[in-house]
Amino acid sequence: MSRAESCQTLALRDAADWVGHSEERWGCLTPDLAGMLGAAVSHDRSLPCDMRAGSLLPPLWHWAAFPEFVPLGQLGPDGHPELGDFLPPLAFKRRMWAAGRLVFTGVLRIGEKLRRRSTIRSVTPKSGGTGEMVFVTVTHQIEGEQGGLIEDEQDIVYLHIPESFTPPRRMPAFDNPDFDETVPINEARLFRFSAATYNAHRIHYDLRYAREVEKYPALVTHGPMQAILLMDAATRHQGMPPRRFSFRGVHPMFHGHDLRLQGRLAPGGKAMDLGTAAPEGYLGMTAQAGWD
Repeated sequence: MSRAESCQTLALRDAADWVGHSEERWGCLTPDLAGMLGAAVSHDRSLPCDMRAGSLLPPLWHWAAFPEFVPLGQLGPDGHPELGDFLPPLAFKRRMWAAGRLVFTGVLRIGEKLRRRSTIRSVTPKSGGTGEMVFVTVTHQIEGEQGGLIEDEQDIVYLHIPESFTPPRRMPAFDNPDFDETVPINEARLFRFSAATYNAHRIHYDLRYAREVEKYPALVTHGPMQAILLMDAATRHQGMPPRRFSFRGVHPMFHGHDLRLQGRLAPGGKAMDLGTAAPEGYLGMTAQAGWD
């Protein structure tokens, strides 16, 4: 019996018991899977990518290398795998990837066998404008056969589903950025990204579910896809991938509008502030890239 099968919904006071819980998985971004992901995030300005085995793995593409092959009967109503195996089974109906921080050492390659060690670092209850929430911070260490290493820390937020959509406070897009590019967004792009990352979360492809159950006005544009697009933009404009990268979702972006990719290089040229923006001029994700 799996932990998910034997575990009931946890009281919040017991969630801290999951701190230190860890797992190890092996994965690989095969050339075919790299091709699927590349087609999902490509646009007129994106960098060309060699998808052959042995080619450099573009930064952040390791996110597609560890698909969860969970049987349909073990998916929750939202399309996510049921909680209780690795992540704690808290009594919240909405779960999202809120933020992340990464450090890259060496290189990984397409077709290379990867080992991922994951540990729950903290479980932190908070309250905000949308009510109670819990942040679960998970650290991942992804190591390649040739010694390349990614330290990937992720914040997963658990929330209650509201009775109606109440958007968060809008943060204005950058004034006078060094670049401001537009990437077309539509249902096909969202479907392709969900397929490439084996992500069955229904807010990205099931419009009726997104509207009627989770109360969004439209399909939600994936946060990880926005981060990959910003990483590609930072790499193109600086001429090399950053060593450090962090991101945070600040407002949902939807399939009914395109994304603006904005960037502003800091004095000295070793850091860049980045953001995705809606056409109306507010940010959906903020990010920082560093080359020092």
